[in-house]
Amino acid sequence: MSSAVVRTRLAQGPLPILAACFLWGTTGTVSSLAPSSAPASAVGAAGLVIGGLLLFLTARGTRDVLRTADRRLLLLGAVTVAGYALAFYPAVARTGVAVATTVALATAPIVLGIKTRPLVTLTAVTGCAVLVLGGGDAHVDLVGVALALVAGLSYAAYSVICAHLIALGHPSRAVVGTVFGGASVITLPVLLLLGVSWLGTYGGWAVVLHLSVFTTFVAYLLFGHGLRHTTAASATTLTLAEPAVAAVLGVLVLHERLPLVSWCGMALLGVALLTLARR
Repeated sequence: MSSAVVRTRLAQGPLPILAACFLWGTTGTVSSLAPSSAPASAVGAAGLVIGGLLLFLTARGTRDVLRTADRRLLLLGAVTVAGYALAFYPAVARTGVAVATTVALATAPIVLGIKTRPLVTLTAVTGCAVLVLGGGDAHVDLVGVALALVAGLSYAAYSVICAHLIALGHPSRAVVGTVFGGASVITLPVLLLLGVSWLGTYGGWAVVLHLSVFTTFVAYLLFGHGLRHTTAASATTLTLAEPAVAAVLGVLVLHERLPLVSWCGMALLGVALLTLARR
C-alpha cells in the first residue's frame, strides 16, 4: 500500500476522531471555570442542548434521515447521547475526574473492541487507567462508578447506532445532526429543571459556548466523519486519547502535576493508539 493511500485513510478515519478527542479533552478544564452556582450536570446539559440544536439545524439531509431511517434506532441514539451527558457529569462530581473518566471511556472499547483486537484494546485501556489513576488520589464512590458505567455504555451504544446508520448509506452529518437534535429535545426539560439562572453570567455563557460549539458541534462532526471510515470498535478505542489530552491541559493550564507512573501510562496509551491508527 502506497504512503499516499495510507495518509488518505488516516485523514479520513483516525485523524478526525483524534481531533475530536482533543476537543473533548478540553471539557474538564473549561467546565472547571463555570460559575460555582452551576450544577455540574446542568453545565453538561446546557452544552448538549445548544450543541445538539446546532448540529441539527446545520446538517443537510436530516429530513431524509427522519423519513427513511429506522426511527427506533434514531430515538435510541438520541436517548443514549442524552444519557451519556446526564450520567457522566454527576459521575465526575461524585467520584472525581480520574475514576469517572477511566470507567466511562474504558467501558466502550472493552465492550466493542475486545473480540476484534483484544491486545491493542487491553493495552489502551491499561494505559488509560495508569494515566488517570497513577496519582494515587482517586476516590471511588459506588454510585459515581455506576453512573460512569452508564455513561460508557451509552457512548458505546451511540457509536454502534450511528456507525450502523452511516454504513447503510445515510450521510454522516445528517445522522449525527438528527440524533443530537433528538438528544437536545430530550435534555432541555432536564436543564430547565436543574435551573438556568447561572447562564445570566458572562462566565456561564463562555463555558457553555465552548462546550456547545467546540466539544459538541465541531467534535461530533469530526467523530461522525471518522465513523464513515472507521469501525465503531476502533473509534471507541481511539477516543481513549481524550484523558491524555485532559491530563496535558491540566499540567499546562491548571498547573497540575503528574507523577512518573502517569506519564508512563500516557506513553503506553500512545503506543496502542498509534498501532490502531496504522492498522
